[in-house]
Amino acid sequence: MAHEHLQLKEDIVADQNIGKQMRISLAMIGTLAGGVMLINSQVGLLFYGHGEITTFFAMIGALLLGAPVVWHAFKCLLQGHSHMDELAALGIIAAFATGEYVPAGLIGFFMLLSELVETRTALGARASIESLVKLTPTRAMRLSKDGTESEVKVSTLKLGDIVRVRPGDNIPADGEVITGLSSVNEATITGESLPVDKVPGMQAFAGTSNLTGVLDITVTKAGKDTTLGKVQSLILEAEQTKIPIMRIIDRYIKWYVPMILMIAMIVLFFTRNIDQAITILVISCPCAIILATPTAMVAAISAAARLGVLVKNVADLEVAGKMTALVFDKTGTVTTGRLFVTKLTPAHGVEAADLLAIAAGAEQMSKHPAARALQEVAREANLVLSESVDFQEVPGKGVIATVNGARILVGRESFLQENQIASDTVADPNLHEDQGFSTLYVARDNQCLGWIGLQDKTRPEASQAIAELRDCGIKRITMLTGDRSEVANRVASELGCTDFKANCLPHDKLAIVEQIKAQGHTVVVVGDGINDAPALAAGDLGIAMGAAGSDVAIHSASIALMNDDLRRIPFLVQMSRKTRSVINQNLGFGILFIILGMSLSKFLPPVMAAVLHFASSIVVVFNSARLVRFGEHLDHKVLDKV
Repeated sequence: MAHEHLQLKEDIVADQNIGKQMRISLAMIGTLAGGVMLINSQVGLLFYGHGEITTFFAMIGALLLGAPVVWHAFKCLLQGHSHMDELAALGIIAAFATGEYVPAGLIGFFMLLSELVETRTALGARASIESLVKLTPTRAMRLSKDGTESEVKVSTLKLGDIVRVRPGDNIPADGEVITGLSSVNEATITGESLPVDKVPGMQAFAGTSNLTGVLDITVTKAGKDTTLGKVQSLILEAEQTKIPIMRIIDRYIKWYVPMILMIAMIVLFFTRNIDQAITILVISCPCAIILATPTAMVAAISAAARLGVLVKNVADLEVAGKMTALVFDKTGTVTTGRLFVTKLTPAHGVEAADLLAIAAGAEQMSKHPAARALQEVAREANLVLSESVDFQEVPGKGVIATVNGARILVGRESFLQENQIASDTVADPNLHEDQGFSTLYVARDNQCLGWIGLQDKTRPEASQAIAELRDCGIKRITMLTGDRSEVANRVASELGCTDFKANCLPHDKLAIVEQIKAQGHTVVVVGDGINDAPALAAGDLGIAMGAAGSDVAIHSASIALMNDDLRRIPFLVQMSRKTRSVINQNLGFGILFIILGMSLSKFLPPVMAAVLHFASSIVVVFNSARLVRFGEHLDHKVLDKV
């Protein structure tokens, strides 16, 4: 019954999202139609001069663009709260009063554009939950007491049930392994890059992927109680507690509308000059002030998109420039999340190429990340691999295969010792797993041929990105990871982080972000996996690694990097600060223009006031347009190095 109720709620939310999308589509059509009308009026004015047709096009365009803003402002007034849309409505109405339809439409266009961007962003808020649900399979293989299998819905699993998970399947619930050996990819929960070898008695998490062997698992947590279910709840809680950033216009001019109306009424009362009162209203129309933020934001978003930075919420762009602390996940963010062959050490009399060819040949049938790393480097070296037969994989230990008639073993040192093969004929690798290395020994017909070292590498641009962030004045750079402390210490030292935290689960990362925020920092969180999603949602700003990241992380974040180049983050900080500077310039100009215009209102007819106020808007637009070219010097410097 509870499952049916949850499904009903999900269906209602889906219907609401469809309705919102339809309204957005209609608003976009109206905005485009209004924009076309305004353009037609100006083209007609250029070729045919001022006439009824050009005026008609301008008026229709202004109505299409301005009416939604005026109607929204009217509703806000009826509901008893002030909003900056009242200022836009005042500008539109005043422009209509003087027959300046193009300025009226221009105000409406940029206001609608800003609202559409913000509304479209909100539609992705619940998509993270849908992505989480997809990670947990809908059906599971449950074992009865007599050992027979039956396929059941995951929602019907109870504590104590035994489920069988085959290679390639996602684990349906949290539980304890009772039989079987396998490697499990837990990157979605712990963030650890290397698969974890599961043996009886070990814990397994829902949503993680079983890679190699068959596991029988006793269910200890199901549904919302699983680790994945808690991640889902944490995302919801973090989104609910995130305070929306107030728009800059609202901060400065809450008092503006009543003040202007009061001034106009005082002037009319004492001078009895209706033209001067209208001039005050027209010259005080806050076009330049209203356009100050959206034009700068649109230009900044365009510049960011050119460098592969997708800004999903324009209001959050301001936060990047105020950042004082950066929190990022290690695996897949500053590291590649893949294993690479870092060293070949053959025994005496064995060529390195032969060592690699034999190991890669024996591992051809394996899907283990270490096997893929061997295959990749063998292809790069143009090695011809012999056929592997009688392949056998021992989970957590290694593989056995026959290559060219010889029995090949590839695996841990303990695996060779179990098969009575001495490994002391080669040098001690000194590459220990607790430092983030994996060491594979290779033996042929009971003779050790050498060892191969593998490692998850840091991204080549990560150190440069962090150095640039420090140059930008970022005081604290914290690395979080589900890996061991030794691994975290090595990577953090290599990158120059101020501090790190190892062995982190999703709720640990969320707690650390909240702790840093409580210390007075403006926290930006960078991540790529589901384990990062609660922290991404809890930070003042979340940045998702788009290319390598999960959908959950992207939906939980406000900004997505469409590639894995971390140097986009310093660019984003610089872009945010430049954008804030341009906005302040626009606001300062707009306020100064209004003050001077009102001071000279006695000498300005209403028509001239309309022309000047439109000219002030053009100045703001062109000043904001300078941001479009910001970062052009990075196009080759950054992009070509990716």
